[in-house]
Amino acid sequence: MLIGSTLGLSLLGVIMVFSASSIHSLETKGSTYAIVLRQILFLALSIPMAWVLSRFSLSRWKIFARFGVIFSITILIAVQVVGKSVNGNHNWISLGFVDIQPSEVVKFLMILWAGLILAKRERRDSLQTNVIILITPAFVLCILLVLVGRDLGTASVFAFILAGLLWVSGVRLSIFAGIIALGFAGIAGLILSAPYRMHRFAVLLNPFAVDQYKNTGWQPAHSILGLASGGLFGVGLGASRQKWGNLAEAHTDFIFSVIGEELGLFGTIFTLVLLSVLLFSIFKIALRAKDPMVRYVCSGIGCWITIQTILNIGSAISVLPVVGVTLPLVSYGGSALVAIYMGIGFVVGAARRDPAIYQELKKSGVSWLR
Repeated sequence: MLIGSTLGLSLLGVIMVFSASSIHSLETKGSTYAIVLRQILFLALSIPMAWVLSRFSLSRWKIFARFGVIFSITILIAVQVVGKSVNGNHNWISLGFVDIQPSEVVKFLMILWAGLILAKRERRDSLQTNVIILITPAFVLCILLVLVGRDLGTASVFAFILAGLLWVSGVRLSIFAGIIALGFAGIAGLILSAPYRMHRFAVLLNPFAVDQYKNTGWQPAHSILGLASGGLFGVGLGASRQKWGNLAEAHTDFIFSVIGEELGLFGTIFTLVLLSVLLFSIFKIALRAKDPMVRYVCSGIGCWITIQTILNIGSAISVLPVVGVTLPLVSYGGSALVAIYMGIGFVVGAARRDPAIYQELKKSGVSWLR
């Protein structure tokens, strides 16, 4: 289920990135294939990388985890020093031939580090140490560094990953509720502090309002138009009308809308089923894990994919403000694809270390799975 849903979403992503990006790619790159070829290249790098990572021993993962927070903070600071701005967010580093978004990899590194810290706490002191003190300061620092680059969407993902890890670690419900309330208050404050964020929030329920449609309401309005015009079976693969300049970022933030327009309601349901199977398998493997670090890291990866899915699709159907996060494994984005496959590689490795699962893999006769 894990491998099948991952590859299914990746294949769907390549097809839909090609369809959604062809017009934009022709206008900006001079070729309809430029963007999709880059996505295929990153996918071709990500799959072997995930296979190698799935063979890592737990002791090797623990070595990487020890330095996860140091490396994360270092590269986030480097982004602010030598990085570049894209669409108003200062969260990219240019390597000349490609731009990378380090905060995507930082998500995985912070989950890895937090899993190690929480596992040590569970083993050594019978859960007496305050888990909030252990991992929250480092996550808050990462969130602040991301916010310096004006990227509220990525900062929100970090915040919800932290909330998920605190929940899994057994924080009391009253304390957890207080943390969630504080987090939402912080997000509200950030929205109120920036006029463009307030405008995005204001058009949430009515992007077609006369005074906002041609401004902040444009993206969510045309996203809804795309989804609505798809009907049950869609207008046909490649036949989207919204991607012809009406829907900005059609191949990244709003790819779900293009799926709905071209493949219809059944296409969006198929996408949701694949994502549900992926998340179910990740959390199932987490629940089966004997080692506490594996349990925490797999749960964190599941929370990461869950919140990005909710934020992306919520923006596409205009029940959440547009926050600019990708749909995992489907949207265009090399950094995001590599980071997600790093997480998938860890989860596959966790499954392989489960004795019952490994015996079934041996019986399957598929050597590359063992």
